[in-house]
Amino acid sequence: MEKALNSGNYNQAIANAVDKLRTNKDARRKADIIVLLKDAYDKANARDIDAISGLKASNNPEYYKRIYETYVALDLRQESIKPLLPLYVDEKEVRFKFKNYDHNIIVAKENVSDFLYEKAIALLELDDKVAIREAHSDLSYIERVNPNYEQTRALMAEAHERGIAHVIVTIENNTEQVIPRRLEDALLDFNTYGLDQFWTAYHSEISPQDSFDYAMQLQLQQINLSPEQVKEREILRERRVKDGWEYQLDRNGNVMKDSLGNDIKIDKFIEARARVFEVQQFKSSQILGQVVFLDVNNNALIKQFPIESGFIFENIYATFRGDDRALNDEDVVLTQGGPVPFPPNEQMIFDSGEDLKQQLKSIILQVRL
Repeated sequence: MEKALNSGNYNQAIANAVDKLRTNKDARRKADIIVLLKDAYDKANARDIDAISGLKASNNPEYYKRIYETYVALDLRQESIKPLLPLYVDEKEVRFKFKNYDHNIIVAKENVSDFLYEKAIALLELDDKVAIREAHSDLSYIERVNPNYEQTRALMAEAHERGIAHVIVTIENNTEQVIPRRLEDALLDFNTYGLDQFWTAYHSEISPQDSFDYAMQLQLQQINLSPEQVKEREILRERRVKDGWEYQLDRNGNVMKDSLGNDIKIDKFIEARARVFEVQQFKSSQILGQVVFLDVNNNALIKQFPIESGFIFENIYATFRGDDRALNDEDVVLTQGGPVPFPPNEQMIFDSGEDLKQQLKSIILQVRL
């Protein structure tokens, strides 16, 4: 706290002191904290009041926002201390100076609202999305501090509608292979992407009345499909397993007895053997391409991203000959399976598209238009 105070970070010093004084504020060890709180509070207020005086003297409307926020800070600062009062040091009350800032806040709020409102109207006269988005930002600020001020909400809706960047999305198939229609539909269904972009709207359909600011092209350049592969291997399994029981004999071949006169039986073990025939079915697909963003107005390249997506089909099963007790746990699982049909090329390409869709979403979230 003392470090924050000495470095001029008064608000941090105040926050730390208030937090420590919430419990056992009258304890003797808290006296230094109370003194520090008073010092930081007085210095913070003096700095803010001086700042307001300087800003008002400049007669610059651009400072209305800072004036309003400084008055709010002054009020919040004293409200954070009031619940702790009274505070004592050496049995003497430490008195804090408080002021009613309600009128100052109301006047400052009206000033900043009026200034930003007129500024936003002027910005909305421009045919420029950057300016229109700035207008929306100013109007949003007004709505936060002065809800429903004049026509703020209607102008916010207008600014949002006009400030959106509309992007037409197309798929260019340069692979010389047929792309499944359902894959194209899945890639272009932006309702399933979970996007939440306030200033960008992506479209996959064009109507005569539509106009677009940008184009996003998914350029598919190459599709690689491996042949259907079947690999086999033979594995010998051996394991010492229990195989019934037998009588325990002494060195003379006689059955041994226990202390009660009963015949002694012992477990009988054998070496179990089995041959495991493991079969692996394998097929893979890969899609290579790039995502390109263009400015529709001048066809200029904005950004491009390489993409690569793949899918692997694999099925492993096994059969065996011999004693099943020689099999390990993995062998047992594999013997419960069997051969399955290889997926056709169209399905492999479609399954590759699931990862492709996630990559597209990641790219879209990176780009700000």
